[in-house]
Amino acid sequence: MPPSWTPPPTPPAFAPTHDPLTPARYITHQHFQPGDQVVVIKGVAAGELWGDAMRVVAPSWHTPTDEDGWRLRDATGGTQTYVTAHPRYLVHLSRRCPDCLIHLRAMEDHLLPKHAGHDALIDCGWYTTTALNQLVHIADARSGR
Repeated sequence: MPPSWTPPPTPPAFAPTHDPLTPARYITHQHFQPGDQVVVIKGVAAGELWGDAMRVVAPSWHTPTDEDGWRLRDATGGTQTYVTAHPRYLVHLSRRCPDCLIHLRAMEDHLLPKHAGHDALIDCGWYTTTALNQLVHIADARSGR
């Protein structure tokens, strides 16, 4: 094996976990601004929350929820470099705002005890991407929006 070879990343374990917090979160469209760095919390890894880090690009209509959303750029690129998401899915990385810190703490309190002792990357299965390249929380997808 050449020294430059790196094995492919291990896919996350899939552990569907109920998310009572994000669907009830109230965040206005104005909370985020173009250029903000955000994360979409997707699960737990080695006792910490993990998710997809992105940059807010521009306002966008979020068709699945029929509400204002944001166009996001995934810094890692790939087939879905840009996605549209509802503001309540996002948490600031670029600044420590009280609303996002409160949401993060609640997510930690809810998720970390459920997955204590697991070192694997665990995807809670809360999000899907539609054919229109829109990030949708499973609670929104089930509601038929």
